[in-house]
Amino acid sequence: MPAAIRAQGAPSGGAASPDEGWRHGLSLLGEPKYPAGFTHFDYADPNAPKGGLVRFGSQGSFDNFNLIVAGVKGDLESQIPLIYDTLLAQAQDEPSTYYGLLADGVRPAEDLGSVVYRLRPEARWHDGKPVTPDDVVFSFTVLKENSPQYAAYYHNVTKAEVVDAREVRFTFSETGNRELPQIVGQLPVLPKHWWEGKDASGKTRNPTETTLEIPLGSGPYRLARFEAGRTATYERVPDYWGRDLAVNRGANNFDTQRAEYFRDATVMIEAFKADQFDWRTENIARNWATAYDGFPAVREGRIVKEEFPQAGMGIMQAFTLNLRRKKFADARVRRAFNLAFDFEEMNRTLFYGLYKRVDSYFFGTELASSGLPEGRERSILESLKDKVPASVFTTPYKNPVNGTPEAVRANLREAVRLFQEAGYEIRGNQMVEKATGQPFTVEFLGYDNSAERIVLPYRAALERIGLKVTLRVVDPAQYQNLARSFDFDALALSNWAQSLSPGNEQRDCWGSAAADRPGSRNLAGIKDPGIDALIDKVIYAGDREELVAATRALDRVLLAHDYVVPQWSSNVSRTLRWNRFAHPATLPKYGASGFPTTWWYDQDLAAKTGAAR
Repeated sequence: MPAAIRAQGAPSGGAASPDEGWRHGLSLLGEPKYPAGFTHFDYADPNAPKGGLVRFGSQGSFDNFNLIVAGVKGDLESQIPLIYDTLLAQAQDEPSTYYGLLADGVRPAEDLGSVVYRLRPEARWHDGKPVTPDDVVFSFTVLKENSPQYAAYYHNVTKAEVVDAREVRFTFSETGNRELPQIVGQLPVLPKHWWEGKDASGKTRNPTETTLEIPLGSGPYRLARFEAGRTATYERVPDYWGRDLAVNRGANNFDTQRAEYFRDATVMIEAFKADQFDWRTENIARNWATAYDGFPAVREGRIVKEEFPQAGMGIMQAFTLNLRRKKFADARVRRAFNLAFDFEEMNRTLFYGLYKRVDSYFFGTELASSGLPEGRERSILESLKDKVPASVFTTPYKNPVNGTPEAVRANLREAVRLFQEAGYEIRGNQMVEKATGQPFTVEFLGYDNSAERIVLPYRAALERIGLKVTLRVVDPAQYQNLARSFDFDALALSNWAQSLSPGNEQRDCWGSAAADRPGSRNLAGIKDPGIDALIDKVIYAGDREELVAATRALDRVLLAHDYVVPQWSSNVSRTLRWNRFAHPATLPKYGASGFPTTWWYDQDLAAKTGAAR
């Protein structure tokens, strides 16, 4: 077994001996931190009190509880994953390690060409029926057939089959892919008997359609009631079958979790201030700097503003240009868009200096490229020399620096030069295609009014070099439909969160096969053989050192093509909460705040804060 997924020790609870190959967990980075038989995660308090209510605010609406067609049809209710268990559960204090949840054992083949999962005999659906290998096979099949995201993620998983009453085998199309045995453990398991049964009206359920029928689950919560598009309430299952598992001890402490929906971002802030929901992650710098400090509840300590380190992920956030449109096919045009973006002025005037310019697709992690390639990274790039830009060997990637009138003028002059090289010229203050005389136009697409704040200053700069720029703001549902069908010129804001152990999901983000598949994360429409080859290098990396080198090489080549105009990010999560909640002394290293999973409702704090629940 390659060291990348070694996991020693037998699973607890009727487990086989270690020499039979069964493991209690899988890690991509060597040995799991927690041995077989561990009692709880270090960042969870097994004695945490149970009870209380926590409410979350969501912008938009929902008209669907069917996870199978999420991303293709309808708007999925945001908290629906609470009702489902997966085969494995992720540890939040290790970069990429999972331990048994529905499964009490996992046995990868020596060549990583397949993996067997063994279900816990006590695993039950909320109706009391056992979770079976048939449920696992059904879930894999129906998700892969109907969800573009799962189809891409499990592209190399060719088959799921029942082995016996407790075991299910996944077979892969290739060997040596270190991630495949683990990622099938992330599969949400759905109840086959429920989906193939009949609803209250006697109609057979259709897993390929949206539904507002409350679905059956096996997880720590059940969906209790809802108002379509407005609110959904989940109640903790008191006799939840997995309540005492090590991965669950000290977690799922709230009796009730509720999602409250709001159409407008400004209304959401006011609703939070009015105590209509409890926890808010603030992604708008202006709001963090100005929207709350004058509010009495903040001054009095009834609302807590707190930043948590964001160590468990990297990110690319950007203006995304649609390469499927001919006008964005030339990298010089895309670079010109970057030259015109004055991040420094925007950070000063709009963001209160709270952000850094993103300069990597894995920003904020050791996976980000920098300088010139060396060592294993250079060797990987040299092996693909005919498929990657020559500049990656000679020129480190740098975003243009603006912020002063002199820098802005110089960068806009360079942007005009690049447009001219790409076949455009300025006629009567308009940038037009030389061959046709057609003006260069671009429409930015956004889903709320915050898009105006970031696009309008950018528009002014682009108009200075002759472009005709418009902004279209639509409601979140329409935005989602337009984005998933790639019906846009440019997205005002899009982001790709990245784990510390990237792998198969990179194909869905940047791979050629995903470029024209509706619902994929390849929003830019990237089709490049060098990128595809580097994604494979990431996926098949044999150890951590090779993974880091391959990811940096991928990052470097993505940047060299100027596919997007990088925006900004921060290494902290900025949060506000009504002061009714407590947490363990240790928070998860890679899980930011860990809220709400290991937090609990604190009666004493609630009494001081007011409106105890």
